[in-house]
Amino acid sequence: MRRQHTVEKIGGTSMSRFGEVLRNVIIGNRKGAELYNRLFVVSAYGGITNLLLENKKSGAPGVYGKFAAGDDGWIASLEEARAKMLEFNRSFATIGLDQREADNFVNERMDGIRDCLHDLVRLRSYGHFNIKTYLTPTRELLSAVGEAQSAFNSTLILQRHGINAQLIDLTGWKKDELLSFDEVIKQAFAGIDFSKVMPIITGYVKYDEGIMTRFDRGYSEIAFSKIAVLTEAREGIIHKEYHLSTGDPAIIGADKVKVIGHTNFDIADQLSDLDMEAIHSKASKEMELCGIPIRVKNAFEPEHPGTIISCDYVSPEPRVEMICGRNDLEAIEVVDPEMVGRVGYDYFLMQSFFDTGISYVTKTTNANTITHFVPKKNRRLDECVDLIHQRMPNATVRRSAVAIVSVIGSNMSIPGFLSKAAAALYQANINVLALSQATRQVNMQFIVSRSNYEAAIRALHKTFVEDI
Repeated sequence: MRRQHTVEKIGGTSMSRFGEVLRNVIIGNRKGAELYNRLFVVSAYGGITNLLLENKKSGAPGVYGKFAAGDDGWIASLEEARAKMLEFNRSFATIGLDQREADNFVNERMDGIRDCLHDLVRLRSYGHFNIKTYLTPTRELLSAVGEAQSAFNSTLILQRHGINAQLIDLTGWKKDELLSFDEVIKQAFAGIDFSKVMPIITGYVKYDEGIMTRFDRGYSEIAFSKIAVLTEAREGIIHKEYHLSTGDPAIIGADKVKVIGHTNFDIADQLSDLDMEAIHSKASKEMELCGIPIRVKNAFEPEHPGTIISCDYVSPEPRVEMICGRNDLEAIEVVDPEMVGRVGYDYFLMQSFFDTGISYVTKTTNANTITHFVPKKNRRLDECVDLIHQRMPNATVRRSAVAIVSVIGSNMSIPGFLSKAAAALYQANINVLALSQATRQVNMQFIVSRSNYEAAIRALHKTFVEDI
């Protein structure tokens, strides 16, 4: 029988407003025993991981990016990250954070990282050490410190408020032992009575395969999922700074979007593919297989039930659940007369994407043309296109900046749906460059110019959400 506790994840932007999180999420109106049977997985404070690694959206290098490139600027970037971390410490003084203890924690870890990287630079200077052998552990080391700080601080603050909080530091700081992911989690929670202790857990987990190697920047949600599964939680809860809504309120207007309320894991996968961050697709999969529902809540509207993601939900009536998209895509169009009737042409084309580690969001194809739509931020796009030229010397390869707008829902299989969407875009004077729709009809995707992205979002949202 499943246990009574929840596993709850608090994102970086919300953690930066920890005073509000304390009042809204962790304590609220709860007293005594009501405070427990809740495990909290915390992300680094907003912007810290960007400084330590690279900017998630722009790709601008942080400490890791500069160190990997052999740029001595990593030293200044490390100190910039340290200063920001100490600034966060100061911002929580009014809610009970012990400044001396918090600053000592940050400085000890950042000093250790600085010394470690200096040693690696010296090794590199001898020329006998392959940089590739230590870049991965370096990225792991840097990733861990942000979550370590936020978990440590949160534990101190909660203890000051009379809560029996316990730090669960899964970062493996100065520990030689390498266990499997499951073993790390099982060992960390052995003997803890969740009804009497509130675990505050780092969103980074050190284990033998390397969490960054497997999952890169989505690692905190992976940790959240693994903990929920292995501790047999009754529910996983993700606290964000916004509701999971029918569209982006910044584009559409906060007064026009609606909270989704209920959806399924299939839709969550679609959102993840569009970088919507409802939940990492690999994180949701384990919870789906174990039948653990996920609730997405707005950390600053504690009384609202949020949106439940469950295994078998299908909208009882045909409806659109979300209008969303990405405006950071590049179209890689390959035109080749030799493609016609050639078995496996797309396989050989995909080899270039595979070899450069590039995944695509969607693709379109006809007799002599295949177009892949890929995130522009991937730094190996030029290399990928060069490989395509080498392998298909007679092909014409064109690149163009585009956006994708998706209409997503668990029950959209109704006649006239496509024509309704096309009419909405036509009336907004938006040209559709390409479209993609699978037979399952859970995600209808329109490729438009980047300049039309927001207008397309608004037009489709008005048609399928506001006017219903």
